[in-house]
Amino acid sequence: MGGPRKHVVMLPFMAQGHLIPFLALARRIQQRTGFTITIANTPLNIQYLTSTIAKDSSKISTPESEIRLVALPYNSVDHGLPPNTENTEALSPPQIVSLFRSSRSLEPAFRRLISDITVQEGRPPVCIVSDIFMAWTNEAAKAVGIVNISFTTGGAYGTAAYMSIWLNLPHRSLGGGIKEEFSLPGFPDSCRFHISQLHPFLRAADGTDEWSRVFQPSLSLSLASSGWLCNTVEEMEPKGREILRKVVKPTVWCIGPLIPPSMLDPSPSPGFVGRTGKEPGVSPEKCLEWLDSHPKESVLYVSFGSQNTITASRMMELAMGLEGSKKPFIWVIRPPIGFDLKAEFRPEWFPEGFEERMVETKQGLVVHKWAPQLEILCHKSTGAFLSHCGWNSITESLSQGVPIIGWPLAAEQAYNSKMLVEDMGVAVELTRGMQGSLDKEEVKRVIGVVMEKSGKGEDMRKKAVEIGELMRAAVKEEGGHKGSSVQAMDDFLSTLCP
Repeated sequence: MGGPRKHVVMLPFMAQGHLIPFLALARRIQQRTGFTITIANTPLNIQYLTSTIAKDSSKISTPESEIRLVALPYNSVDHGLPPNTENTEALSPPQIVSLFRSSRSLEPAFRRLISDITVQEGRPPVCIVSDIFMAWTNEAAKAVGIVNISFTTGGAYGTAAYMSIWLNLPHRSLGGGIKEEFSLPGFPDSCRFHISQLHPFLRAADGTDEWSRVFQPSLSLSLASSGWLCNTVEEMEPKGREILRKVVKPTVWCIGPLIPPSMLDPSPSPGFVGRTGKEPGVSPEKCLEWLDSHPKESVLYVSFGSQNTITASRMMELAMGLEGSKKPFIWVIRPPIGFDLKAEFRPEWFPEGFEERMVETKQGLVVHKWAPQLEILCHKSTGAFLSHCGWNSITESLSQGVPIIGWPLAAEQAYNSKMLVEDMGVAVELTRGMQGSLDKEEVKRVIGVVMEKSGKGEDMRKKAVEIGELMRAAVKEEGGHKGSSVQAMDDFLSTLCP
């Protein structure tokens, strides 16, 4: 067939945990089809993606096959945000809702982009793939007669719970009060959720508040898409998959996990597989050398993701618990809540002499701001992950058979944690949010349970390994057989090329 290649335009939400899966999805579609892919976003996020691609050892662009990055005009100051603020990193909750609201300002430039592609290529793109938080693209797609596909960068269970809670607010009783426990539309009656699993702003939401006014219309509009892509594996969360298909009426294709292919190699070779454009606070070489000095499955990795931190008092308890556990650990730290997350870390936030003792005893490697997470999780010495339960971190961890200690903090993380504990059996929850209690003795106890070589710890590791095997099977293609995620991707693509 002559003429330009088919074109897909993508619009992620402005957060690292969304940008990276979108880039991985773009690569997978492009490699499977040869389509031209354009990812649009704000200038600083495009700069970040450009840096990420430049640092990736397996280049995603060749003269014959392109992934293009297009910057849409955006000025954060116009939206009451600090200068040069274009994603959720280091933002407070009130600023995050302003960022969500500001995303609509990208619409005029986005529509011009679609129009320019249509003029240049003599036909519009075959589809728009938009983040569920950028669902206004449905209107832009409709205006030019093309399909819009919503993409959730989360898993099926967590996404379904998040959608159902925001669209129904089931924790609010008819009298306007708050229920401690509640069931969710679309979920089995036996599956109960607790008020402590809701972030404070969601707990307070009543449909008229600022968060509701941003989230409810956006999530409702995402349901008008022609279909949904979900960053999960059919066999990994069968219950979540079925529930998501009840909550979301359009067709759902489970095309995950969107993690680097090297992590799904049956026997990954040690080395560098990083996929972010961030400069780590410790070199991958130093990190691997430190891990090499510890026995197999003996190290606890602690990280709360790209935009989260904890309070100073909990940071102190966690530090004392880690030291008291006697287990080696790598801990990625940022200043606590209430302080500038981009500022220098202060010694008083730790027990006196903590970092110095960790260096002397080699028990702990404290990393400021960023760590080479994929290299750490792929290393044989890593035995568990104390995580905020963001979906990217979950899939990366389970792909390596690493069980999880959950400390969910925001978004759908508490629902992810619930599934990991109750359905998968690969996690123990330490605490949740900033409301739950935490003391050093509980930290020591939970670390001991998860990292023990027998009993519950061993059982969790076995189950985590089984989940990793399901992930590998889903993306496998050989001898005419396609794994479920490969088949789902082809099924989706066939709708674009009838």
